[in-house]
Amino acid sequence: MANSRQFATVSQVELFKYQALGNDYLILDLPGPLDELVAVLPELCDRHRGLGSDGLLAFDPHAMSVRIFNPDRSEAQKSGNGLRIIAAHAVLDHGAGDAFELATADRSNAVRVLERNGAEVVTELDIGRPSFRAADLPADFPGEPEHVDLDTPAGRVQAVLVSVGNPHCVVFDQAVTRERCLELGPHLEVHPAFPERTNVQLCEVVDRARVRAEIWERGAGYTLASGTSASAVAAACMRRNLVESHVTVQMPGGDLRLHREANGNLVQAGPARRVYRALIELSDFDASATRAE
Repeated sequence: MANSRQFATVSQVELFKYQALGNDYLILDLPGPLDELVAVLPELCDRHRGLGSDGLLAFDPHAMSVRIFNPDRSEAQKSGNGLRIIAAHAVLDHGAGDAFELATADRSNAVRVLERNGAEVVTELDIGRPSFRAADLPADFPGEPEHVDLDTPAGRVQAVLVSVGNPHCVVFDQAVTRERCLELGPHLEVHPAFPERTNVQLCEVVDRARVRAEIWERGAGYTLASGTSASAVAAACMRRNLVESHVTVQMPGGDLRLHREANGNLVQAGPARRVYRALIELSDFDASATRAE
């Protein structure tokens, strides 16, 4: 990764900002100074001293592929909202058609455009088939447990383990509030049972068609919405036969519709909106210079 002292040679960088249900990302089109941006990502994502973002999406418009980075510089395998954001970016800023594929680290993801309205694009995304094998998260439990009990400094919880291309810990027996999510999320994310950390969701079934969720994202913290988290919540509820095959997951940032297809894949549908495009001076975010002030 490039040293911050090289930033003066990079000069201006074009970035886009998009949001999906309040889950916001910066986008860099490749080729671009990815290593240099990741080096200062905590500063860029800071909501008081930077641009403010839940992460960075590095999009290759020729390969139609995306890499996803958290504000702490770690790379995520997948993001449902991030993929729908990139789908909207591909449509609005690169002229993509009404159906295409987006590649992530784990698979190729089918996208279908449902609606365009100015800077907002509503898409349907095939998120893949969820797995309940602990080894797929990974998590230090055998087989496909119905649920696991996890002890934390904030109390014991009962959780369902789900992978939808990234790891999730869906908690059913806790109050579904922002405050409780902030208490439990940091402990569960780094629980010893999850050697690569995990995303965390507090879940409450409203009825057979609706579920409420609060979300703590691995590497990002508390977030208003998450597409893969909504998928994990829907998958866990379907496995427990608490909801039908079509369900709406209600999150603080908004609602996401999901359904399970005959092959077991989960499909989600929701909006993404362009917020702005900007030219930044990368040297303005030199972390070493900021710390020296």
